[in-house]
Amino acid sequence: MENSEKQERLNTLFLKMIAFDEGDPKRIQHFVKVHSFAKLIGELEKLDARTLYTLEAAAYLHDIGIRIAEEKFGRNDGKLQEQEGPEPAGKLMRECGFEEEVISRVQYLIAHHHTYQGIDGQDYQILVEADFLVNLYEDGASEKAVRTAGEKIFRTAAGTDILKKMFRISD
Repeated sequence: MENSEKQERLNTLFLKMIAFDEGDPKRIQHFVKVHSFAKLIGELEKLDARTLYTLEAAAYLHDIGIRIAEEKFGRNDGKLQEQEGPEPAGKLMRECGFEEEVISRVQYLIAHHHTYQGIDGQDYQILVEADFLVNLYEDGASEKAVRTAGEKIFRTAAGTDILKKMFRISD
């Protein structure tokens, strides 16, 4: 598949996620920022094109289960996001023409993006790091929380460097 076709699918997915979260600019801004950090870290870590493509799709879709969890259960904790997100993510991806192999991996990443043990792959690690970068900022995390995340969560050189610079954390 050509790069232009991949980019077209990603752009279509991006627009579908904006429509999915219509009326909720905070949620839209969140996935846009997670995508931006994930793409940057993925490129700096020299992911192959297919893994980066998969990561980008997962970054757009990672929190798709939030609204569904809120509607079903009145809350949206991480485990419910993981539980409720894969099915609607697969549906949107199929509408955009993504390959089943990519859809399957994205669904896996969504189903585990709040699970920090057993991370199996650079796409998973980078998605978690990108989400942490955005959540730490959006939640107004303390310096201690940022340092703890850096020690316990961050593994890539690029993600660690961004975390340190963003929050002015020194060794």
